[in-house]
Amino acid sequence: MRRVAITGMGAISALGKNVAEFAQALAEGRPGIGPIESTDVSQVRFQNGAEVKGYSHTPYFEDRRADFIDRFAQFAVIAAREAIGDAGVRWTPDLRESAAIVTGSCVGGQSTEDIGFQEVYKLGHNRVHPLTIPKTMANAGASHISMEFGVTGPSFTLSTACSSAAHAIGQAFWMVRSGAAGLAIGGGSEAPFSFGILKAWEAMRVVSTETCRPFSKDRKGMILGEGGAMLVLEPLKAAQARGARIHAEIVGFGMSADAGHITQPSAEGAARAIRAALRDAHLAPEAIGYINAHGTGTPANDSTETAAIRAVFGAHAGRLAVSSTKSMHGHALGASAALECLATALALRDGLLPPTANYREPDPECDLDVIPNVARRAQVEYALSNSFAFGGLNAVLALRAG
Repeated sequence: MRRVAITGMGAISALGKNVAEFAQALAEGRPGIGPIESTDVSQVRFQNGAEVKGYSHTPYFEDRRADFIDRFAQFAVIAAREAIGDAGVRWTPDLRESAAIVTGSCVGGQSTEDIGFQEVYKLGHNRVHPLTIPKTMANAGASHISMEFGVTGPSFTLSTACSSAAHAIGQAFWMVRSGAAGLAIGGGSEAPFSFGILKAWEAMRVVSTETCRPFSKDRKGMILGEGGAMLVLEPLKAAQARGARIHAEIVGFGMSADAGHITQPSAEGAARAIRAALRDAHLAPEAIGYINAHGTGTPANDSTETAAIRAVFGAHAGRLAVSSTKSMHGHALGASAALECLATALALRDGLLPPTANYREPDPECDLDVIPNVARRAQVEYALSNSFAFGGLNAVLALRAG
C-alpha cells in the first residue's frame, strides 16, 4: 500500500478565486456570506448566500465553450487547472492513461435545468437550449476536466448529497494507494443559486435568514454556498522523487450509512464513519489534533456531531480543536467536503487552524473547543475532515501534515 500525498490544490469559492485568497480569508476569519446577487431572491424567505462574487466565465473560457458548460462544471475545471498547475504535473501518455478523475456533485447542473423549466412551463416556449442534457449531467465536471487535460483513465462522479466530494476524494485516495491509479484528481463543485433550487431549500426550513453560526447556541441554520475545489493526489515516493511540494498526506478514509432518517442526522452513524477513518489510517483517537467539522449551523446537526465526536474520542474530545469553515464559505453542498478537505490540508501545512466564524454564545450541547472567531496557531500532525449527508451517508477523511 502506497502513501498518498496532496501535491496540488485548486479552489474557487465565496472566499476567493484561488487557493491563496481562500487561505487568506480563513486566516482572517472573514466570511464570504452576503446578499445573493446572481439570482432574484425577492420571493425567497432568505436573502443571503456564499456566492463567488462577481463571477464571469470570460477570464476562464471563451464564450463558445462556456455555452457548453454549466457554472458548476466551470468551477470544477477552474479548480482542476489550478491544482494541476500547482502540482507541476508532467503529463506523459502513460500517466494520462493511468490517472483518475473522481468528482462529487449533489445537484449538478440544475441551474441549467431550472432555466429550461422556466422556458417550457412559465414562458410557454416549445424548445429549450439544445445542450441542456450535457450541461445538467452531474458528471460534466469530470468529463470536461478529462477532455481539457487528455486524461483517459477512470473518470467518474459520485453524488451523495453533502458528502459527495468526501466520497470522491476518498475513492481517489484509495485508487492511488492501491496502485489502481498512478495519479488522481479528486474534489467537487456546485452552483445551486437558481430560483427553483432556492425555493426547494426554503421549503426545508433549514436555511438561516441571517448568517451561519455553527455550534453557537443562537444558530438559526445553514447558509448555501457555491464553488469548487480539487486536489491532485499521487504516491508520496513518486512526488518526492520529482521534487514536488507535499502540502499534506491523506492517510485514511471511512464511510457509513445511518440506515435511519432521510434528513435527521445520527450520532451513531457519524461515529461509525469517524472510527472507520481512524481504522483505515491505523490511528488511535488520541493522535488527532484537529477536526474540520461538518458543522452546518442547524440545531440538529451541530449537537449530533458533538455527540458523535465525544462518543469516539471520550476524554480526548476536550483536548481537540474543532471548527466549521462553513461559517465562512457556506454550505456548498456536494463541493463542501472538497473545500473543507482543502482547509484541513492548509491548516496542517501552515500551522494555522481556521476558526468557527460568527460564533456568539456557547451551547451546552456543543461543548467542544470550536476555535471561536479567531484562527489559532498550532502545529498538528493528524486531522479529520467530517462530512455527514442527507440520506444518512457519512464520509470522513484523515490527513497528516506533510
